[in-house]
Amino acid sequence: MDGGVKRAFDAAAPGYDRLRRQLIPCFDDFYRAVEDLLPIPAGAAPRILDLGAGTGLLAERLLSRWPRARLVLLDLSADMLDRARERFAGRGDQVEIRPADYLADPLGGPYDAVVSALSIHHLPDPGKRAIFRRAFAALRPGGWFVDADNVLAQTAALAARHRALWIARVRESGIGETELAAALRRTRLDVLAPLPDQLGWLRRAGFDEVDCTYRWLHFAVFGGRRPPVRRGAGAPRRPSPRPSRRPRPPTARRPAGA
Repeated sequence: MDGGVKRAFDAAAPGYDRLRRQLIPCFDDFYRAVEDLLPIPAGAAPRILDLGAGTGLLAERLLSRWPRARLVLLDLSADMLDRARERFAGRGDQVEIRPADYLADPLGGPYDAVVSALSIHHLPDPGKRAIFRRAFAALRPGGWFVDADNVLAQTAALAARHRALWIARVRESGIGETELAAALRRTRLDVLAPLPDQLGWLRRAGFDEVDCTYRWLHFAVFGGRRPPVRRGAGAPRRPSPRPSRRPRPPTARRPAGA
């Protein structure tokens, strides 16, 4: 992943959690949709990988929903992970925190779920397709991948409208203009892709049950399942790789998210 992303989020780490609800007006519904998309029974002890885990906001919610879960948190930003260590102090038996580049470093596994929140949209399209394939490989058969992320509208006019509405809602929260300006600068690192494209990439990576279950403006929660092994059958076959479309140039990507 680009070093500029690491530097930006190292710098944002001290005030990151404090501003989340202001910068994500749909915060509760957005994160709850990740939990709801994971068909994990109450009382289970799932093994979950969190890609781009940051300060552990999503991981904390997952532990509240499944108190016996075991989580692995990966992120490029050591400063963000320092906040995660504070959040999960005394829970080292359940939460493993590792600085890592999830596109290049081993992911481990198999996991019952692989999740990510507001991270994968920083990757160019080939990187998005690659991490979808890596997530598939890290899951056990029947496991789920869920991404809560920023996506690109279908037209430039819609993208501009979504961005303007988002900024207006953020301002209504009372956020300081300095803090808003810093968040808007971080959106220059965004490389958004349309939701239909990403759902197609998930299917080509081998996932089934692919769907988007939540969307507000450019915030979307979507994912899919690694197909379970049928009784009497071997491991699920991976589809043959298909030629991917030429990625759009970065200038075509309208920055949005938080």
